[in-house]
Amino acid sequence: MDSLRNSSGEDGSGERGLAHSWRGYSCSLTPERLLLSKPVVQAALGSRHGLLLVEGGQVYSLGVSPWKQSQASAPSQPVLEGSLSGQRVVWVAAGSFHCGAVTEDGGVHMWGENTAGQCGLAGLSAVPNPTPVALLLADAHAAHAQTVPVLELACGGTHTLALSAQREVWAWGSGCQLGLLATSTGASSGPVWKPQKVEHLAGRHVLQVACGASHSLALVRCQGPQDVHRPPVDKCGQCHQLLYTMTDKEDHVIISDSHYCPLGVELTEEVDDGKPGTSTARTLKTSPSEPVLPSHTAPWCQPDGSASETPVGVAAPPAAVDPVPDGQADRPCGGGGGGAPGTKNASPYPHEDALQEYLRKLSDHAQMERPGHAQMERPAVYPQLSSEEVPVGPAGHAHHPGSALNSLVTSCASAVGERVVSTYEALSLKKMMHYYLSPSSAPPGGTPRGPVLEESMQGRKSSSTGDIHGKEAEGRRLSLPGLLSQVSPRLLRKLGRPRVQAVALTPLGGCVPGSQEVLPSLQTEVWSWGQGDHGQLGHGDNLARLQPLCIKSLNNKEVMRVAAGAHHSLALTAGSQVFSWGSNRSGQLGHMESPSTVPRPAKLSEGIRVWDVAAGERQSVFLADGDCVQPILYYSGQQVKEEEEEVQQEEEQKVGGYTQQPVLLPCCMNLGYISSVCAGGLRCVALSDRNVMGFIAGLHELAAAERSFYCKLSNIKSQAVRPLLELDSLSPSLGTVLLGLLQTLVGGFSVLCHLTGQHAASLTSALRRGRDLKALLILEHAAIFLDAYREYCTCLGNFHVMGGFQALSKPALELFGKTPEPLQRLAESVEEGTAVADLLGALFHLPLGHLAEYGRLLLKLATCFEVSSCDYQRLHDGCGQFEGLALQLKKRRKEAEYTHHFWKSFPGKMTDSLRKPQRRLICESSNKALSLQNAGRFSVNWFILFNDALVHAQFSTHHVFPLATLWVEPILEDNSEQYGLKVISPEETFTLLACSPMEKAKWLRSINQAVDLALGGAGPDPVTLSPGAGQKGDPPISRTASYTFYKDLRLKEATYDGRWLAGKPHGRGVLKWPDGRVYTGSFKMGLEDGYGEFMAPNKTLGQSDQYQGHWKEGKMHGSGIYRYSSGELYEGLFRDGVRHGHGMLRSGKLNSSSPSVFIGQWANDRKTGYGVFDDITMGEKYMGVWQENQRQGPGVIVTQFGLYYEGAFKDHKMAGTGVLVAEDDTTYEGEFSEDWTLNGKGVLTMANGDYLEGSFSGKWGSGLKLSGTYHKPSDPDQRHTVKLGRLCVCAEDKWPAVFEECWGRLGCVAPGQGSPSRAWENIAVALTTSRRRLQDSPEVMSRSMSRTLESLEVIPQHAGPITMERYHMIRHYLIKACDTALHPLGHLLEVLVAVYRMTYVGVGANRRLLPQAVNEIKSYLGRIFQIVRFLFPDLPEEGGVIPESSSEPQDKAASGSGPPTPESPKPVRVVSSSALLLPVLLPRLYPPLFTLYALDKEREDDLYWDCVLRLNKQPDLALLAFLGVLQKFWPSSIPVSMPLLGENQQILSSTKDACFASAVETLQQISTTFTPSDKLQVIQLTFEEITQEVQSLLKADFLWSMDDLFPVFLYVVLRARIRNLGSEVSLMEDLMDPCVQHGEHGIMFTTLKACYYQIQHEKIT
Repeated sequence: MDSLRNSSGEDGSGERGLAHSWRGYSCSLTPERLLLSKPVVQAALGSRHGLLLVEGGQVYSLGVSPWKQSQASAPSQPVLEGSLSGQRVVWVAAGSFHCGAVTEDGGVHMWGENTAGQCGLAGLSAVPNPTPVALLLADAHAAHAQTVPVLELACGGTHTLALSAQREVWAWGSGCQLGLLATSTGASSGPVWKPQKVEHLAGRHVLQVACGASHSLALVRCQGPQDVHRPPVDKCGQCHQLLYTMTDKEDHVIISDSHYCPLGVELTEEVDDGKPGTSTARTLKTSPSEPVLPSHTAPWCQPDGSASETPVGVAAPPAAVDPVPDGQADRPCGGGGGGAPGTKNASPYPHEDALQEYLRKLSDHAQMERPGHAQMERPAVYPQLSSEEVPVGPAGHAHHPGSALNSLVTSCASAVGERVVSTYEALSLKKMMHYYLSPSSAPPGGTPRGPVLEESMQGRKSSSTGDIHGKEAEGRRLSLPGLLSQVSPRLLRKLGRPRVQAVALTPLGGCVPGSQEVLPSLQTEVWSWGQGDHGQLGHGDNLARLQPLCIKSLNNKEVMRVAAGAHHSLALTAGSQVFSWGSNRSGQLGHMESPSTVPRPAKLSEGIRVWDVAAGERQSVFLADGDCVQPILYYSGQQVKEEEEEVQQEEEQKVGGYTQQPVLLPCCMNLGYISSVCAGGLRCVALSDRNVMGFIAGLHELAAAERSFYCKLSNIKSQAVRPLLELDSLSPSLGTVLLGLLQTLVGGFSVLCHLTGQHAASLTSALRRGRDLKALLILEHAAIFLDAYREYCTCLGNFHVMGGFQALSKPALELFGKTPEPLQRLAESVEEGTAVADLLGALFHLPLGHLAEYGRLLLKLATCFEVSSCDYQRLHDGCGQFEGLALQLKKRRKEAEYTHHFWKSFPGKMTDSLRKPQRRLICESSNKALSLQNAGRFSVNWFILFNDALVHAQFSTHHVFPLATLWVEPILEDNSEQYGLKVISPEETFTLLACSPMEKAKWLRSINQAVDLALGGAGPDPVTLSPGAGQKGDPPISRTASYTFYKDLRLKEATYDGRWLAGKPHGRGVLKWPDGRVYTGSFKMGLEDGYGEFMAPNKTLGQSDQYQGHWKEGKMHGSGIYRYSSGELYEGLFRDGVRHGHGMLRSGKLNSSSPSVFIGQWANDRKTGYGVFDDITMGEKYMGVWQENQRQGPGVIVTQFGLYYEGAFKDHKMAGTGVLVAEDDTTYEGEFSEDWTLNGKGVLTMANGDYLEGSFSGKWGSGLKLSGTYHKPSDPDQRHTVKLGRLCVCAEDKWPAVFEECWGRLGCVAPGQGSPSRAWENIAVALTTSRRRLQDSPEVMSRSMSRTLESLEVIPQHAGPITMERYHMIRHYLIKACDTALHPLGHLLEVLVAVYRMTYVGVGANRRLLPQAVNEIKSYLGRIFQIVRFLFPDLPEEGGVIPESSSEPQDKAASGSGPPTPESPKPVRVVSSSALLLPVLLPRLYPPLFTLYALDKEREDDLYWDCVLRLNKQPDLALLAFLGVLQKFWPSSIPVSMPLLGENQQILSSTKDACFASAVETLQQISTTFTPSDKLQVIQLTFEEITQEVQSLLKADFLWSMDDLFPVFLYVVLRARIRNLGSEVSLMEDLMDPCVQHGEHGIMFTTLKACYYQIQHEKIT
């Protein structure tokens, strides 16, 4: 408030929180100003004293304080309570003779009289100064009791109530008004000195407490459905009387649930069930006179537990019983409240025999009426809340065909409300039915009447009592015609009618989402307890209540505040209505002379809206809105004359000493803007503010306007909306569609009404305490209000457009008559003769006018602040929001009216199909302003533009073009007089001709604006438009929309939802056909193009074909995965919708009849070219050429039995020359005619070298016929040898499609033919596209992978001379590129690895395939190196050199090789494919390749390993001696693992594995490396370790000779125990870089190889 403008130099703080005190009432009354230096925040009054709380938290006392010994008489001015200095007080309370204060931290201080324990301090009769009182919560787990913080206090005559921060009530003092368990059970009758929790209210959300002289009140927020459901009961647990009584009359039965227990609410003990963790718990029932029923079947019960108003569309209960005269009402009615009126000495309970007779007759009657039972049953219907549907279902009653009584009772119950169901349960009819309807009670000779309905009929649980209607005040009796005697025909007819779904006029659980959290709840209950001798408890009797009990008649009255006088009580509702009850001896109730035991409205003039109340000893004060902004005061109660300070009770009874009804205090106009009132004893206090720069007046005006508006809406709801909806003729008059729209509209109206009530309550609360901008929720949470009004306006417009008000006028005339004055009054219409439909429209449009009022009042508040202040800006922004919405909704109303008038003139046949609630008319061409180009001479073309479609109507036909998929472009005029617009839709393009340039511009603008709005008014589209593509404000040419095709043959009836460009699907989208086909992915100009997923169901197999991959021009094109419904899976390349290029087809599963895998080249959906086919069933693998799905050309077959064949194939069979090798090396070379069938000339060579030469016939393995010559060569040179690999496909011819695909990805039509720069661009585009596609799937693409892709998207320097630095850059780039399959090189590598493993794993692991496997790797290296050189053109070819930079160390020379000679050449790096690519490729291919080496070297390795095992049994010294190592090289000692002062371990004759241990360990690492260069590096390090150890032994430099070195190295190789050393040696030999074979590494490798052969042939003697 600092930003408020200074008001003519006055101090603003002196204008706030002024306190005025007075007694009684009179026209000349002048309240006394209580002068204090600070604004008063709150006042509290006792019998003869009071407290004032000022800003800053100080407390002042006034009046007589007898508990202070130092105070002889009442001081003339308020006195500061010094004991509270240092404490910031936030709440004060005053009882009759004691006081209380709550500090900022929730602490409680009490002082005053304490004879009854009301100060909560034991052992003191009076407490002179404020003393802390602790509310301690005993915690079983904590060592010390926990202190409970307090929000508010209330003090009575001899007791005190505290409201804790957990919204629970605590009490101390004396009397039954404490509501504590100890006092209710009679355990203790003395004072309660220690604060105790009121357990009966535990778990409830208490909003406020108030104390009278001997009674207590609590305002409680209703509970939700989450509260615990408890089993129903039918008897009071204390007085054991029936909770429901039933009395028979001649034509009806009276059922009453008005039982009140004089003992209060009983406690039911739940017996400990003995389970661990459970203990005896006390469960509190909701009410003594009410069964505790579950709430899930209560159709009109609020989620928070309170019952809503009577739902419309459901038969209401009979009119509420008129209030009973006070003389009767005050009579104790715990026993006979349900008796029939006027019946003397009649038992309130029906006789047992009479009940049995009724049940017998009823069951007989129901048996006869059973055929009509089905028609009579109707499920309960849940109310509709706004637009949110609540599930509709039957109430939770268990129906059974055999239970006629059930069906009848339930049918009746559905007509008169669900209370009968509760009554039915309460009467224990279930027990009686069990007796009468059991099989044993069937009549003689008859059949049993069916099983008994044992399930309890579930009623509902109101959070307080059970009266969901709230219509009756006391003795709530319900007369049920014909129940248990006869069912009236009229009721049956009513039951037979279709049920209209009910609309909740009080929204469940609040209004708009979010409002419940920030706005006060309107669903409240008032609970009372204590002495009731004056009727001050409001339960309809004068009985005391020991426990809190809900006042049923105040349910659904939206009580916002309660006040307690000495012997009377007040309740203030959100609708500004005051209810009062209790003693009326001084007229304090404000409605009549006699007292009232039930709440009744105080009689105030019409239009007076009370928003604060206070109750004193014998008076009540009402603060209300008057005709002007300034609040006014009304007084009701005892008159007090100024000279009567010590008036006696007898003298107060004089006639004329009190008011007959509330009277206005004229003096209130002089007090300023009153914010709250307080009363106590006979004194009253009003707190007021002066109008600081109009701000206070603005706040009051805003609150008053909101209260007035809420009352107006409530009146409309109760006087017009509810009666209309209860009409029987409503459903036939409106029809299904309009009825649904009306229900939605009424739901929106209820939401607005509820929200307004909540806001009014919030503003009222803010006036009492805050009075600043922080309390204005309309600023903080404007969205809640704006959304509610928008939603309501939409519902209203939809109803209006569909002609709802015209259809509703007929039921309205039936209800209000031909002169509907109530409607005119509610609609605030002054014109006579206004049509009913217009009155209804004005009535429902009335709430929308309040938006402008919000804007006006917020602007008025804003003018109170400096323009530069934040508060001004907030208010100004809020004003702008509401005024802007008001203008927007005004425009929408005009659109709805314009559309409504249009439908009146539109041809009726097309109206039904085109008229929709959400559709609004923008313009139409009935004035011939628009025509179709090239239209027929006699054709009629009518164009109508709606907010969602452009309609082209012709005679009796019409076509609808959705706006979301409509593009319109102006046609440039070529000096012609035609003003054309080109209209593009997905399947049609046509030209419209306007009659003038203005008309053309108008239609162009209208259509474009409508399209833009239909698209959601989106801003600029991400797709950049070409300059001049459209004028400013044009809708985006690229957009997202949904469309169903109707013409296109390929897409007929298919629905596309996704991105569009100029009438064509373009971008991401989903296309769905009616037969179940679905495509999800990218489109380009109407066709599938890019990455997409397609699914087509196969109805025959009951499965679906699924494809994931790339598309081009509507067909599968590029790489993809196709899962066939037959179970086959193809992964590879497509072209023009068929398999073409490299791909892999998996057929069947491993356990099916014919599982197989083919990987290789495809052409036009057939296997053509090189491929590998693995027939898992036959155990054969074919590696060769295919043509038209058949083996044709050279190929190789290996089998699981070790057979190997290479040769020619024809027509899918072995035919021609071939070589067949068996597992035992028996070899046949010759002619074949069928698979494994020899036919013709050939040579059969045995494993021992003998061979047969001649003609052969027969199948291999089943006997051969031959004629020829047998040869047994004696000379090995004459032996017949067969060289394998000649008749198979050479390595260079394998997998051409794989490499062609890679070249294609780089943009080359053939290997090496293309531009490197273009190739780099293609790589960058491919990586970027893939990364964007995958970035939404974090499970697919990790963060590190994303970083790798981003770095690869940067095109490296690929031109210029190659230096060592650039060479290393290229090497690192290749490593990264080959690590991701999204890079063309990485994809190539991934495919090569797949085909290699497919070839040489499983059956392909045949040792005779080793040469082919090695050659294939070399072929890969050469072909990949060609691609690398294409990308980096300056890279030298194979064998070329790059000069080493001078800074690099010379790593070619090994230690011990001597200094280089002066003429040694400059060091260079030789470029080779193996050095560059083998480190990337070989690790991936190593497992299958090494397996082949191990199989090939199996015999040699076994021989070597046998020798290694035998020699390793020797100790170190013995082995060194055996191998011939010179003794000077024998280590005499070695360092121990944990040396102490340089100690060494001596080598003994028995020592093993100690000599040259580091060299042995190094050499063992050869098995962990992959490439030959890495393995050679390990050998070099081993030599260096040996040299280092020998030099330390000899303590001098040393040069090796091979004779000296070889035995030592042989020792290290033996001790290294490398299992497959032969395989390692062969692999290194085959794949070693040629440039290192003759250097130092070559010598080291030769040494290792020599050691391997030496070990094989070593003889141990």
